[in-house]
Amino acid sequence: MPPLVKIRSERDQMSAIERRIADFILDNAHLLRDYSSQQLASALGVSQSSVVKFSQKLGFKGYPDLKYSVGTAVARNGDGTPAPQREPAADADAYTRLQEGLRRSKAAAEEETRSLNPRANIEAIVELLDQAGKVFVCGLGDDGLFAREFAMRLSLLGLLTVHHADPILMMANLSAVRPGDTLVMFSEFGKLPQLSQVSRQFQACEGKVISITRHTANPLRAHADAALVISAHDPAPHVEQLLYRSSLQSLLDFVFVLLCQSNPDRYRQLNINLERIQQMLDS
Repeated sequence: MPPLVKIRSERDQMSAIERRIADFILDNAHLLRDYSSQQLASALGVSQSSVVKFSQKLGFKGYPDLKYSVGTAVARNGDGTPAPQREPAADADAYTRLQEGLRRSKAAAEEETRSLNPRANIEAIVELLDQAGKVFVCGLGDDGLFAREFAMRLSLLGLLTVHHADPILMMANLSAVRPGDTLVMFSEFGKLPQLSQVSRQFQACEGKVISITRHTANPLRAHADAALVISAHDPAPHVEQLLYRSSLQSLLDFVFVLLCQSNPDRYRQLNINLERIQQMLDS
């Protein structure tokens, strides 16, 4: 696992001092080569031994090993050298660089997201969905767009799916929840109090909650029975949002494909439903 991905994946389990070190490295990875362990410790107001122990806890021999690994990762994923500036091809070069840079950023975000969602976690979530009596799907705003599409896909597989874009209506529908039902809650940052409240009430009805959020510490993820996490990081906010959407869609696509492959009855039902829809479109 790349060093920065490893730091992000383990940050939630770190102590306060370790999180301070982790956050500095994540925010200043390109500057780490200029810091000795003593300089880093002084900048953060921690002991040098804390920096060394932090490195060893991540599986490195020491701080120099960590610094080298981060530096290599930054060099590998950093921007390339600008192409020679020839006036006739300047626009084409800029176009190509932008296109290739976005492609690489999306690929990197999707790879980090795959690394942060172990096979055992995803298979457990697929089992929860496959065996649920009913699947409730909830998301607000942009999250609601993904929630609605995912709910539709689950319905095509023959799962009884209830989609909500309003937490108040979702709360009112809790009377329909039975033990073994599952709630899939979409929330990029997982901090909306009303979503956490719905989640806890759903669990009080003996249902299971699956959260889908960024890979950050947040209340929704902390109290969920299972979690899918998304990695998306870029200095430009509009690009970071694109990376989040791309990584989330890729992960949801994989969960859907696993549901199709793990249960032949679901797959047969999918084909039946798709054929019915096609007949309606053709009529």
